[in-house]
Amino acid sequence: MKVFKTIAWILLIAFVGIQFFPTDRNQNEAVYVSDFMRVNNVPPVIQNKIEVSCYDCHSNNTKYPWYNRIQPAAWFLEDHIKEGKDELNFNEWGNYSDRRKNSKLRSIISQIEDDEMPLDSYTLIHRDAKFSESEKKEIIKYMTQLKNNL
Repeated sequence: MKVFKTIAWILLIAFVGIQFFPTDRNQNEAVYVSDFMRVNNVPPVIQNKIEVSCYDCHSNNTKYPWYNRIQPAAWFLEDHIKEGKDELNFNEWGNYSDRRKNSKLRSIISQIEDDEMPLDSYTLIHRDAKFSESEKKEIIKYMTQLKNNL
């Protein structure tokens, strides 16, 4: 029993201690001229769904949940957001070459078709981010048109 208490105290002290190592927050209120929505003049219905489902991880401005200030959850979130932005940053869309845009659009279409995006771990908490079948079809159609017009 004494070993259990010692381990519990060590874990509690470690948990409290890691709270003093905050993460950088991915928040920026800037309006980018290179943003996907501005460059492509996206219809409002599609714009809203993409912002709700994609922008938290794939832009420079994340709307954080309440638990993002608690370590180690905050570290996980920041790592996930960094990976998402490295793969695709909608705020930087206008700076991509046509070849890169084409590649990204193919990837977006494929991942939405295969239900890979948005991630299940994200839609578990953000239910409104999940695509309905009709939303998937609309977004895929729009992205296909963009790709064909490059």
